[in-house]
Amino acid sequence: MNYAFFGEEGMEKVRNGSVVIVGCGGVGSWAATMLVRSGVSRIRLIDFDYVTLSSLNRHAVATLEDVGTPKVFACQKYFKKVAPWVQVDAQVELWKDGEEGMNLLDGNIDWVVDAIDNITTKVQLLRACHQRGIKVFASMGAGAKTDPTRVQISDISNTYEDPLARSVRRRLRLEGVSSGIPVVYSTEIPGQVKLLPLAEEEFKKGAVHELGAFDDFRVRILPVLGPLPAVFGLHIATYILCEIAGKPIANPLATRNRKKLYEKLYKELGAREARLAGDPQQKRLPISETDVEYIFEDLHRGRSTIPPHAVLAKPVLARWDIREPLEKDGNIVVLSADDAQKLEAGGGIGERVWGDDVVDLVRRRAREAADVRKWNC
Repeated sequence: MNYAFFGEEGMEKVRNGSVVIVGCGGVGSWAATMLVRSGVSRIRLIDFDYVTLSSLNRHAVATLEDVGTPKVFACQKYFKKVAPWVQVDAQVELWKDGEEGMNLLDGNIDWVVDAIDNITTKVQLLRACHQRGIKVFASMGAGAKTDPTRVQISDISNTYEDPLARSVRRRLRLEGVSSGIPVVYSTEIPGQVKLLPLAEEEFKKGAVHELGAFDDFRVRILPVLGPLPAVFGLHIATYILCEIAGKPIANPLATRNRKKLYEKLYKELGAREARLAGDPQQKRLPISETDVEYIFEDLHRGRSTIPPHAVLAKPVLARWDIREPLEKDGNIVVLSADDAQKLEAGGGIGERVWGDDVVDLVRRRAREAADVRKWNC
């Protein structure tokens, strides 16, 4: 049926396609499986991890007899049964930034799929591919999600609500990468699901961070509802197949289209600063519209800084402390028009207007902004 959909010419491109899957867990295994089933003839699988009992609820192909074996071998074994003509290069490796990692991406590759859990490695892979002109599609967070209707595809610059996407966006921006990477993510607002607890005996073994298989990999994991990683993986496979066949998805749904909002926030902030400075002719701000987007979306999550942190119909940006430079980390907050007036009435010093809970939040945001600025992948 794929021939009926793509035609002979399109399927010829798919047959000649080559895709690298980095991370062969719940998301990556499903993406790889559907690429193989759909005709892609060359697949390279990269993952250092092994099949566990706890991963069977979401892995596309692993069975009980695969427990304790590398995930890439479980996929390779299955693919030989489904499509023995497919060239499957299974690499039991942890992708690392640098020459060693790039060697795993050599050859005539059409796409790289990033299905990595670790944020540092994910950002390094995306940056490396983007800088070298290698097409890469990234999966954001499928953990702790329950609503498949919220899963969608967009450019990394156009994601929202997904905490992993937010962190990836920030760190890529610091590397000079602001767009050009398609991702699958969920707009589902994160609930109360937390990292799985560690048994008491694990703490007795020593420092918890030393229990991980590799440095910088979290020891505990988010609970995962089995079908959601599959939904993410199927989105990836569909997008890449259409791209390779020359029939790309024309207009992926863009739920967030806030360019006019950022322009408005920027203009109004400039007008407010000019009024406070007593200089109506002052127009130039020491920040850009891109900074406004970061402050509004990433730093303050698109919500008011003041409890109950509502999504505002008409948000405004304001300087938290008039005594400090506008561009100081965390010195711009998101307020309603009424709260902005309260701030001005309080002499432009937020600490004089709101209590300790708001002050603590603003300080945390300032530290977060400083950490992002200092980040060096």
